[in-house]
Amino acid sequence: MNKLPSQKEKLTHRIKIAKGHLEKILQMVENGEYCIDIINQSRAVQNALKEVDYLLLENHLQTCVVDFVKRGEVKKSTEEIMKVFKQHDL
Repeated sequence: MNKLPSQKEKLTHRIKIAKGHLEKILQMVENGEYCIDIINQSRAVQNALKEVDYLLLENHLQTCVVDFVKRGEVKKSTEEIMKVFKQHDL
């Protein structure tokens, strides 16, 4: 992964947030806590992971896509990104 200097720190931070929420969900399930509270934690994990996706996409656009364009591989880069969007609703 090509990355801008601060991107690694941002990604690591977001992943740690998601991990913390996920660990909390496991604890809540094991303790038999209220379902709605568990769902709220689950949504927090999903949102944190969505932020990871956005940061990765932004980094990809600013680094890899620029490299593809410089090499004249615009079609390849576009197809790759479109495939991700079609497979997963970003």
